[in-house]
Amino acid sequence: MDILPDLKLPRITQSTEPPSRSALGQFDHIVIALPQRPSAQDFNRLPQAKQLKTLLAKAETSECVLSRLTNTRGTGITIARYTAGTRFEQLTWARKALAGCQTERPNRIGIYAVGLGGQEQSAVTALVAAILAAAFRLPSFKSKPEKAWALNDIKILGLSERADLEPLRARAIGNNIARWFTALPPNALTAKSYRQALQSLCKQFNLTYEFIDERKLARLGAGAFLAVSQGNADHDAGIIRLRHRPRRQKTAALSLIGKGILFDTGGTNLKPFKGMLDMHTDMQGSAVAIGSLVALAILGVPYPVDAWLAVTENRISATAYKSQDIVTAANGTTIQVIHTDAEGRMVLADTLALAAREKPALMIDFATLTGACVGALTARYSGVFSNRQAANAITRLAGSQSGERVWPFPMDSDYDELLHSEVADIKQCAASGSGDHILAARFLSRFVPASIPWIHVDLSAGQHKDGLAHIASEITGFGVGLTLELLSRQSPAELATELA
Repeated sequence: MDILPDLKLPRITQSTEPPSRSALGQFDHIVIALPQRPSAQDFNRLPQAKQLKTLLAKAETSECVLSRLTNTRGTGITIARYTAGTRFEQLTWARKALAGCQTERPNRIGIYAVGLGGQEQSAVTALVAAILAAAFRLPSFKSKPEKAWALNDIKILGLSERADLEPLRARAIGNNIARWFTALPPNALTAKSYRQALQSLCKQFNLTYEFIDERKLARLGAGAFLAVSQGNADHDAGIIRLRHRPRRQKTAALSLIGKGILFDTGGTNLKPFKGMLDMHTDMQGSAVAIGSLVALAILGVPYPVDAWLAVTENRISATAYKSQDIVTAANGTTIQVIHTDAEGRMVLADTLALAAREKPALMIDFATLTGACVGALTARYSGVFSNRQAANAITRLAGSQSGERVWPFPMDSDYDELLHSEVADIKQCAASGSGDHILAARFLSRFVPASIPWIHVDLSAGQHKDGLAHIASEITGFGVGLTLELLSRQSPAELATELA
């Protein structure tokens, strides 16, 4: 199976000239964004204004009208009344506005925003983001594959000022990477094939690749990771480290850490059928870390970045780890195992500890870690936790501005009482399961030195049935946009100083 994504994006061009009637005939489809109550002046700026006004009048109660122009090409047209709200609302508007266009799968799309004033760029960039997400082809293994959407050109018309689209393009590629790998079936994305795909990806984006296998992990004392991987039939698990190194800088300023559980049976504490059905997506944290790293590399950030990926399965077997096992992590912490389905925090513990040895300025980890976080927030928000109180406001703002909404949870030290062990330094989790998303974060904090600012993202919004924001697929790739927004105006070192 070919498990590498096609990351080519369509060409995007911009023009400050409004479209003429004949210019509309160059497009297979055009999307026109108008205010909720378009004025006569707004309509005067539209080619074929009479037809468009008639269309809107026929659908006064509709936010979006889909029709065709009376030109020789029969250009499809979407007229969408713009919702100017939060960035999440803007992106959601764009996804819904493009639903009809997506079914047509046009080769050339035009975008024209009229009468939106200061909201023009927000509307246009939301539409472009939604188009790039919708046009990306997720993995499919049908014997008679559906025809791919061959979108070649997007042209933005009539802009009063050109938009900076490079961050948007980088985010689209990063998000597409995250969704692609997460969507792959577990017999396609194995530890071996994942490594091979990432080696190819590294060549494409000028990244360096390193694999720390089980033997090396044993020498490094990574007993928490190895406790999970010991149940696998094939001992090909390990930690993958990818590096972006501008100007050959050695030490990472930013470390991105991702949970890469390729399939999660729950181990000895076996999951029920429905709980196991989508557990090939339990590696989404690693995919988000990769997507974020690639996006930062595309943007050419001047600081070095690492991505550390904890890649293994959590299998049921005669050699699988068990409740009440005692294991020792790479930083010397002894752990009393309580529940083998809390494997994500085990593999992350050693991965965080090893990443911390490099002394980065900032650490961010991503994981589909707990059902408790979904229970607390639903799949519309993701949870964030940090060893810095100031991160609560900063991550919430980044979530609001990126459209990837997050909510911070408490990290008070007295929660550690629930992880107190009589026989080890710490329990892996509490037997009750209450507040497990908070306890998981408190557990992970034991493996990050207090001197390093750290943000933990529990990806409860990693999957949402009807799509989320501008992403139409159930797998959302949540986290790439949040990361880019956090670092859009400052380096990791500057952000770390702000968090201090």
